[in-house]
Amino acid sequence: MGWRDLRRSGSGSGVTAPPDAADSPPDSASAVQGAAGGEQPGGPAVRRRRRRRRVLLIAAPFLVLLVWATVSYTTWMLQPTSLSWQVNSVEWVRHNVPFGNWLADTSERIYYTHHAPKKGGPQLKSLPTVGLNPPRTSPPKSQPAAWPPPIKPVFPHPLPGEGVWKPTGPPVDGGPPVLVTTFRPETDYPELVAYVAWFDHTRTEIGYYPGRYEPPNAAVRGPMMVPDDQRARLLATFNGGFTYTDGNNGSADNGRTNEPLTDGNATLIGYRDGSIALVKWSGGPDVGPDVAWARQSLAPIVWNGQLNPQLNDNPDSPQWGYTLGGLTRVWRTGVGVDRRGNLIYVAADGQTVITLAKILQHAGAVRAMEFDINPEWHTLITYAHGAHGLVPTVVGANPMQSPDRYLVPDDRDFFAVYLPQPGPVTVPLN
Repeated sequence: MGWRDLRRSGSGSGVTAPPDAADSPPDSASAVQGAAGGEQPGGPAVRRRRRRRRVLLIAAPFLVLLVWATVSYTTWMLQPTSLSWQVNSVEWVRHNVPFGNWLADTSERIYYTHHAPKKGGPQLKSLPTVGLNPPRTSPPKSQPAAWPPPIKPVFPHPLPGEGVWKPTGPPVDGGPPVLVTTFRPETDYPELVAYVAWFDHTRTEIGYYPGRYEPPNAAVRGPMMVPDDQRARLLATFNGGFTYTDGNNGSADNGRTNEPLTDGNATLIGYRDGSIALVKWSGGPDVGPDVAWARQSLAPIVWNGQLNPQLNDNPDSPQWGYTLGGLTRVWRTGVGVDRRGNLIYVAADGQTVITLAKILQHAGAVRAMEFDINPEWHTLITYAHGAHGLVPTVVGANPMQSPDRYLVPDDRDFFAVYLPQPGPVTVPLN
């Protein structure tokens, strides 16, 4: 009996031995190896690897997005800015996140609608203090000072000083260059206050200044603040209008175009002879040589003493400020000119574009336009000249902005109101 026969017969017990390895199917060894510690096809280890691959495939796009967002946000926040951390973060969302403008608009609309002022409520017992008490003596009759009539109170029982103009500094050539006042504009909302400033165009000189980022393509960026060598004659500063991208709002300084002007837009113009006008622009993309500066912002809201009939409460109306929409009551600002060509500035909380137009109309504006809106941007500051330099006073408190705004570089464009000096009006940018 050969070796093979002995293996098959075992020890002679008659029990049939397992088939010879050479006679076994090829995968029998693999099966034995798997049983001894290898992997079975579709076993737990294989399933774990597949699960990890799926997780990685799903997570990879989110990881790429996270890295991009981290780099983008860090780069944005490290850029020079005058904005607070919170406001600057929102601006990053608006400018860099896909659908970010819509996301920020929607979030703000929900927030401000929820916090909108409610009709009724308690009556105010007093108004915020603004300006200085006017002198007791009247100006000489031979040199009458321009002085706008008091703003007629809307409420039947006015508060002390309501609608009464007060100067913010000493007279110039016998009259006040800057006057301010407050009044309650709506009987349905007794807690709302409108802050109003009046600038005599014969006793002031106004300059328009680009900020750090607005307008986007300034011909001359300048100091982005009130120049140091002009502060001795500074009387007031106030915010500009809607950004260029919010309505092709062009602007110009010293005859040079920053962004092309758009026909039909409301345009505040300072001429080289010192006069101020508010027009519906129709002169093409550039200004003429007689213009010292120009700033556009949407369409007019008051024209020839009447409200623009196209004013509406549509929250998606780009004509009046798409950001929060006309249905949402927020801080809004606007400017107008009175029948004598003097400039009027208004800032008020809890306003729609229609109520803002009514405030400007009630304050004496025969033509008016909307300027910047939302609680971050409204800024009206007057200045006293003390022994140690300028003393700024914010008219209409804004906790998101410093009283030194415009005395340091700012992100947005703005206006500076000066004592006049001889010669044609120019904007000193150095």
